[in-house]
Amino acid sequence: MDDGLRVTDRLVVPAAELRERFSRSSGPGGQGVNTTDSRVELSFDVAGSPSLPEPLRARALDRLAGRLVDGVLTIAASEHRAQLANREAARERMAALLREAVAPPPPPRRPTRPSRGAKERRLADKKRQAQRKRDRRVDGD
Repeated sequence: MDDGLRVTDRLVVPAAELRERFSRSSGPGGQGVNTTDSRVELSFDVAGSPSLPEPLRARALDRLAGRLVDGVLTIAASEHRAQLANREAARERMAALLREAVAPPPPPRRPTRPSRGAKERRLADKKRQAQRKRDRRVDGD
């Protein structure tokens, strides 16, 4: 657990920049839940991190704006009974969230137009449908 958090192939957050807090977890576990600190809160200061390059930091701050409190991203994990499993789960979720936040934006969509053949097929289908409806009408003669 002392190694850094691998976000992408080139981006690794050093372990010194991650903060872990432990507390009692709710949920299943019987009497053990009352005595063991198995819940994990993993925090990472996105705004003040020297390991994030400036363009990636700006992108992450923009995309994670709703989840940050004073520039700090916090993940809580309490789904497992064991503290070690919760630590792993929190690290995986943090890495996935950061990976998504620093990913480059998708290429812009290039607008396209329907081809002439597609327009003609659409109009022919409309004419065919209109003729079908006309044929079903009952005339008052």
